[in-house]
Amino acid sequence: MDNLINIIGNNLGKIRKDKGYSLDQIAQLTGVSKSMLAQIEKGKKTPTVTTLWKIANGLNVSLSLLMMEPQPSVQIMKVDNSPHLIEDDGKYMTCPFIPFDEETKFEVYKMDLKPGGIHKSNPHSKGIKEYVFVSTGNIEIEIEDKVYKASGGEAVVFPGDVYHTYKNVGENTVSTFVLLFYHNR
Repeated sequence: MDNLINIIGNNLGKIRKDKGYSLDQIAQLTGVSKSMLAQIEKGKKTPTVTTLWKIANGLNVSLSLLMMEPQPSVQIMKVDNSPHLIEDDGKYMTCPFIPFDEETKFEVYKMDLKPGGIHKSNPHSKGIKEYVFVSTGNIEIEIEDKVYKASGGEAVVFPGDVYHTYKNVGENTVSTFVLLFYHNR
């Protein structure tokens, strides 16, 4: 986890400098305090998934751009090699699987929810479309107060720029891949 904290901090610092922003400006764009941003950039504070999304959305970058080291042009992707973010007392796990690519305009995350696991997601940047492919288990996704259910071998496609909540109400772990398509980037 220490390595991930440093990667996030280094990437945030690089993005900030590349865009010519001060910490005050990033705080205004993201809704994350200047002191929290400084701690993250120095590798002294581990941000939550929600905080990382606020930063990514405010800076108009993908979440994986904050979390991943630069990659070669041809590679074999392995979930085990990606940094994992764990919340909800270990019931929610996500990690970048395929980082954002400027040409294809998408990125893919692995997401697992253990029984009883819940993850509330704030709206992503305007125009993002979300594709949730369920590998195993049964998931409920609440999108703007309506609940959609999907099982292994099914997918839910929806606008990612609205509030949405993932829930595992079953007895087994739900395993998914989530593709985020950035139409406007």
